[in-house]
Amino acid sequence: MDDLWVFGYGSLMWRPGFEHVEAVQATIHGWHRSLCVYSHVHRGTCAAPGLVLGLDTGGSCRGMAFRVEASRREAVIAYLREREQVTMVYRELWRPIHLHGGEERVVEALVYAADPGHEQYCAELEREETLRLVRQGHGISGACADYVLNTVAHLEERGIHDASLAWLAARLIEDRVPDTD
Repeated sequence: MDDLWVFGYGSLMWRPGFEHVEAVQATIHGWHRSLCVYSHVHRGTCAAPGLVLGLDTGGSCRGMAFRVEASRREAVIAYLREREQVTMVYRELWRPIHLHGGEERVVEALVYAADPGHEQYCAELEREETLRLVRQGHGISGACADYVLNTVAHLEERGIHDASLAWLAARLIEDRVPDTD
């Protein structure tokens, strides 16, 4: 059995939650990072949903790839299914990713992409509606605003800029600055 590669583009980048032997920046083509999933559990509720990231079709996405030893492969896949498939809004796919740093390599990785046929899928929301949902969302894993800010901070640490998330983060930071008037 081969080692397992897992591609992370959101919270998996900064909180993978599984043992791995290698972590490198990587790019997946044909998909982009998007707040395109209504969160009813982790960052919101059914009554007051937040938004979480999904891979949506088109473009490319830079994130992190984690290599897991073959002996831990099944346990990590089981963990990821429990974490990512709570409401089955993500499709579990195997896709080629391009590893960065040192020798450029292409490997087959496990990725979780948003399912456009799922009721929680919400592509192409207006900016202000996205901001409203992020501000309101709070679920079992905490505030949606914290999720966005953590993601942006970790992207920036790795030299990855996401214009949509950066715009949201700037608005969320403004929310936290006390009014001095």
